[in-house]
Amino acid sequence: MKTRDKEEIRQAVRERYEKVARAGTITSATGSGSPCCGELGVADGTDPLISCGCGQTGISLERMSEAIGYSSGDIANVPEGANMGLGCGNPVALASLKPGETVVDLGSGGGFDCFLAAEQVGKTGQVIGVDMTPDMISKARKNAEEMYELNVEFRLGEIENLPVGDNTADIIMSNCVINLSPSKGRVYRESLRVLKPGGRLAVSDIVATAQLPDKIRNDLELVGACVGGAATIEDTKASLKEAGFQDIKIVPKENSRELLKAWDPDKTRNASDYVVSANIEARKPSSL
Repeated sequence: MKTRDKEEIRQAVRERYEKVARAGTITSATGSGSPCCGELGVADGTDPLISCGCGQTGISLERMSEAIGYSSGDIANVPEGANMGLGCGNPVALASLKPGETVVDLGSGGGFDCFLAAEQVGKTGQVIGVDMTPDMISKARKNAEEMYELNVEFRLGEIENLPVGDNTADIIMSNCVINLSPSKGRVYRESLRVLKPGGRLAVSDIVATAQLPDKIRNDLELVGACVGGAATIEDTKASLKEAGFQDIKIVPKENSRELLKAWDPDKTRNASDYVVSANIEARKPSSL
């Protein structure tokens, strides 16, 4: 099977999430932007997991978000449409944010995690969301206007080449995005550059518990569904260490497997059997 080159992967991911952003302009109650759905843009108001065949339990988007770690208050406190069901955990809770801190969110989508972070860092803090999809940036900026959030901004850019200055952030967070990058080592090096000395990385992502077969790794549909591009736990630790991080901690969440099965667009390949969501934490050395 042909091995996909990095730009081919990057372009396929961009196109997929452009469709998600456009579908997500429908109210979040329809779950139109959910990446688990083979056909995006459900507009009839039916439950996304039923109408798209993503699962058997008929979980609503709100219940799905609660299942991965968000509270009902979190969901209620963001603009309608900011929560598009794109996450696999709650990096805001993992980050333990403090007032006045600066946060950079890698792959910020509609801004869901950014708005939650903005509330915690307060008016003296700042949140910068970075996304490579123009439609996502437009959507997030519109959501920010609706919330009158002055301490949140969204920048168009790739997470491998962050449009953020050196030593800017106290925290870098990300939610189910780094697995989509074909250059994960560069993502971590850029994260280290952008963090202040002693700054923290707080990531929810998909990791592989075994080496992925080529038929999964080279399937662009599975890459876009947050499965085919997952790095192993060992490779993730090695990439973080090589980038210069310390205090690396990766905690797999075994109870996530059932939800991940709902994301698997081709269940005949059992792709979700190879992956699990995980909390990933690391710190930039204080001496850098």
